[in-house]
Amino acid sequence: MEFHDDYPQYELMAHHSEEEGKKARRKLWNVFWIMLVITIFELIIGFLAPGQGWSGTTWLKVLFITLTIAKAGYIVIQFMHLGHEVKFFKYAILVPYTIFMAYTIFICLNEGTYSSRPENRTKLDPILVKQQEDLRSGAHHGGGHENSAEHGAEHH
Repeated sequence: MEFHDDYPQYELMAHHSEEEGKKARRKLWNVFWIMLVITIFELIIGFLAPGQGWSGTTWLKVLFITLTIAKAGYIVIQFMHLGHEVKFFKYAILVPYTIFMAYTIFICLNEGTYSSRPENRTKLDPILVKQQEDLRSGAHHGGGHENSAEHGAEHH
């Protein structure tokens, strides 16, 4: 199957031959189709997850995170031209990025819900716990300073 497109003047503007221009556009379309297939796969899994009881499962989170990092890495390889570099340079760029992203996601997933878990509520700062209890019981200050005379009388 031969690739045909109708983008005139690219070759002249970029000082490329027509063959090089078609090759560059072909590469862009390949990236587009690969990303589209992965994204459609993610959407299908996402739509199926609630009905199958997969929502919130660890494997589903790991799958989505892995696919997202894979897509980002593929974009970096294609558009930062890492695909043509030596293997060491690819790893020198992609491994720290992948580790950083995985760590950031790990922190968000584990620490982002830390205080909302019942088993962690007793581990909270005692001052914060006291303030939350006071707010729930209505024993907090509040009301602004419209009762400033009473406010001063309470503390003297």
